[in-house]
Amino acid sequence: MIREYWTTVEIAGPLMFVENVSGVTYEELAEIELPDGTIRHGRVLEVNGAMALVQLFEGSSGVGITQSVVRFLGKSVELGVSETMLGRVFDGQGRPRAPFDTSPPVVPDRMININGSPLNPYARDYPAEFIQTGLSSIDGINTLVRGQKLPVFSASGLPHSAVAAQIARQARVLGEGESFAVVFAALGITFEEADYFIRDFKSTGAMDRAVVFLNLADDPAIERIATPRLALTAAEYLAYEKDMHILVILTDMMNYCDALREISAARREVPGRRGYPGYLYTDLSTIYERAGRVKGRRGSITQIPILTMPEDDKTHPIPDLTGYITEGQLILNRELHKRGVYPPMDVMESLSRLKDKGIGRGKTREDHADLFNQLMAAYSAGKNARELAVILGTAALSPVDQDYLRFAEEYERRYISQDESENRTIEETLDLGWELLKLLPREEMKRIRPEYLDRYWPAGEGA
Repeated sequence: MIREYWTTVEIAGPLMFVENVSGVTYEELAEIELPDGTIRHGRVLEVNGAMALVQLFEGSSGVGITQSVVRFLGKSVELGVSETMLGRVFDGQGRPRAPFDTSPPVVPDRMININGSPLNPYARDYPAEFIQTGLSSIDGINTLVRGQKLPVFSASGLPHSAVAAQIARQARVLGEGESFAVVFAALGITFEEADYFIRDFKSTGAMDRAVVFLNLADDPAIERIATPRLALTAAEYLAYEKDMHILVILTDMMNYCDALREISAARREVPGRRGYPGYLYTDLSTIYERAGRVKGRRGSITQIPILTMPEDDKTHPIPDLTGYITEGQLILNRELHKRGVYPPMDVMESLSRLKDKGIGRGKTREDHADLFNQLMAAYSAGKNARELAVILGTAALSPVDQDYLRFAEEYERRYISQDESENRTIEETLDLGWELLKLLPREEMKRIRPEYLDRYWPAGEGA
């Protein structure tokens, strides 16, 4: 039932306070009609007795306190969902995003509340299947598993946009008859960045299996808060009702949290760390925890949030809290970027806590775990040798240390680094790992079982 009120008593930024209301509920949608007939939209953020706090989507400029009528619509924010969403570009309200998408609005199969419903922990199934991204630094070392939440921690000036686009292009699940799609949500980005993503997806054909939500930097903050929830609502529909495996990429979550801080300040809430609201952890969990697998459902949702750390600070509240909620992190390294390594993935600092569940016989290859352990041990030894060489000089290193130093250089140049258009299969990644290990003496292979060593490195080959 629609209810009208002329009782606005205060406007503060994007917020307006309406008194003497009844029957208004949290998250209910509202329309604000201005004196000239223009309609603004908003939603209820808080109800305290007969006072309702309404947040405006389009901002409060031109809204008069006594001349504007507020209508409460009796429903919450909903997204119309359909399989025809694939290949489309939407804005932060679920409408086609011009000029990237000039087609008519989607004819929905049904409308779904964007806030979703929390999954019963008992109904969750354990992530256990491999997702191939085509990047060796992820597939070989910090493997992404179907149903996992694995964020990318980046920083200003690092190529996280290129990494996000490449993962969206190349990601796929292995196995016959599996349907896979990407839901890509960009939050608070510039028009140039949005144009880069859309041109990249269209030129490579990735757009055909993607649903894109774009929230630009000049869009209202309230839309930035709704955009990831729109994306996850579309993902849940495709995964749990259409039996598809969905990879959700959210970039940049720092812009989302800044919008949350802006709204919190307008509501005059008591700030927490660095001015962010005290409920930031809870709010982030309502986004991250919508990934996973559900017992009895064929589809799944895997999530890669991307966030930029201010001043490369991992202790900043956003990466700090994100690390508590998710299952690991992929960290982009500025020193590798300066040396021309792309993607500049710091494999020693990165971690996928579920990688062991997605590799091995029947998933990737039986030698994957042993090979991963040996590569990491060798790279660590090579980095130690590099530090010694800076102090003592290369000539002072033992022959074995010199081998490890050469391995570390080749590992960064050939294994971690790859072209933006290079899509490696998991077999190519594993074979390249064996090829690099052959730069070292065979007797140094102490983390690989003898049967795998004999199979993939016959005696007489290598250094």
